[in-house]
Amino acid sequence: MGDVGPVPVGIVGASGYGGVQLVRLLADHPAAEVVYLGGDSSAGKPFSSLYPHLTNCIDLTIEAIDLEKIAAKCEVVFLSLPNGLACQMAPTLIEKGCKVLDLSADYRFENLETYKAWYGGDRSDGAVAANAVYGLPELYRDRIKDAQLVGCAGCYVTASLLALAPLLKQGLIVPETAIIDAKSGTSGGGRKAEVNLLLAEADNSLGAYGVARHRHTPEIEQICSDLAGQDIKVQFTPHLIPMVRGILATVYATLRDPGLVREDLITIFSAFYRNSPWVKVLPSGVYPQTKWACGTNLCYIGIEVDPRTDRVIVMSAIDNLIKGQAGQGIQCMNLMLGYEETLGLPQLAFYP
Repeated sequence: MGDVGPVPVGIVGASGYGGVQLVRLLADHPAAEVVYLGGDSSAGKPFSSLYPHLTNCIDLTIEAIDLEKIAAKCEVVFLSLPNGLACQMAPTLIEKGCKVLDLSADYRFENLETYKAWYGGDRSDGAVAANAVYGLPELYRDRIKDAQLVGCAGCYVTASLLALAPLLKQGLIVPETAIIDAKSGTSGGGRKAEVNLLLAEADNSLGAYGVARHRHTPEIEQICSDLAGQDIKVQFTPHLIPMVRGILATVYATLRDPGLVREDLITIFSAFYRNSPWVKVLPSGVYPQTKWACGTNLCYIGIEVDPRTDRVIVMSAIDNLIKGQAGQGIQCMNLMLGYEETLGLPQLAFYP
């Protein structure tokens, strides 16, 4: 690995929160080097003019998006763009031999009709989309290793699915009883000026949004259905919480076998994730907090059983910008390049 030099990486859409996380994480990655930062709205500006705290460590200028140039310079390309843009770029990059990781929703769906129903727009890249692999390594590690195009899982979806996957795969719950109550910090809304994200609006306040119609719902249902081997619908309610980083998803479901106790489920979860270095199943009576995951690619999972209601309650905490976005992308990249999936990713939180 040391003889061939680092893999050249490009980031399209480098000016957002996902982009700056990628830049920071890849700066510490021993086998990758960022050689291209692209974005039309900021083209010509030094990256450090957008993020002055990086002045002394990132000496790159944001360039206009030129797919020919990107393909010539980069072996791996991250697309960190609003929904509906990656699908216009990925086919060309793949045709030219790049490995592509999309952080938007464009390549998360097996059925493009589902994408169009929830996100709108026309798609002409059906053949390319059919070869995309869903980017949640804990569930699809082997497929990601062989992929050229990965649609990385959403942030809410990552926290929710890691809590649900063992329950569905092992048939432990009545699937249609699954309810996901999730809360995210404001950085999940992106680096843009929106009234609901202003400090005066969001601080000292907690509220739900996208109730019964959030765009992550069909993505969660698609993977849940795949895990359970049958069509599944879930109830998903997201909330905005007045902090910058982190997601906590609390999942409720009715157990098929009311005789199961907490220790049984901890054993089952620990076995399910025994080869997943980024998932930490907590001991009995310990419930995760978002601060524990902050700045890391970890997902902390706590489990409880309520014998009065025959329900299992699973709590899942991640950093929405790392395991929920940029770190997940790099974890997928590591697998695609044949590296250890922990390579270059942070494992210890800043605490407190």
